[in-house]
Amino acid sequence: MNSPATQPPMIRCHGITKSYRKGPNLVTPLEKLDLTVSRGEFLALMGPSGSGKTTLLNLLSGIDSPTGGSLVIDGQDISAFNRRQLTRWRGENVGYIFQLYHLVPVLTAFENVELPLLLSPLPRRERREKVEQALALVGLSDRMHHTPNELSGGQEQRVAIARALVSDPPLLVADEPTGDLDRESAAHILDLLRSLVNEHGKTIVMVTHDAKAAAAADRVLHLEKGQLLEQETAAR
Repeated sequence: MNSPATQPPMIRCHGITKSYRKGPNLVTPLEKLDLTVSRGEFLALMGPSGSGKTTLLNLLSGIDSPTGGSLVIDGQDISAFNRRQLTRWRGENVGYIFQLYHLVPVLTAFENVELPLLLSPLPRRERREKVEQALALVGLSDRMHHTPNELSGGQEQRVAIARALVSDPPLLVADEPTGDLDRESAAHILDLLRSLVNEHGKTIVMVTHDAKAAAAADRVLHLEKGQLLEQETAAR
């Protein structure tokens, strides 16, 4: 068995380009970008609005496809997948954490976390076990029957993280996961993300505008106009 140091990277982007038409203009938010992310790494992406951060996150999560280059994640070249293949791959391999949680207001925390499993062939008992494990992991076992309006912002984000974790994906992508939280709640969320890397071997790619949030990561990359301009190791 390979040791972590000799394992292939979780993410390898080579010459990734993303272009689309906006009226008569061709917009290219990412152009010939190369990126390697190690297995079990916590990477933060920073840069001004319009720099291509969210575009890159959407490509890494299989929400969108590149128009050029290759994108290999966990040994699979997802840049060659069609829409159906991407949807299936995404459900098994990626958990997406949003800034504004995207919880269904009328559902309990348990039901929100269960949503990604409802289309799976898992029996009800196994679904319940997975949901309870995910909520326990984020410290919300005692709030599983509460709806979002009965939770704090930090608790809502933890429900969203549990939902991202419930299918046990190797890769988590997070788009400004602390952007809507107060400083104390943000610190708790960053500690949770850090523990998912250190204790559970997850690979995390996080977009953030907050230098303090980025400092929780192992590495910080800066994007500007679709290019990686600077790389630094986060100081924790």
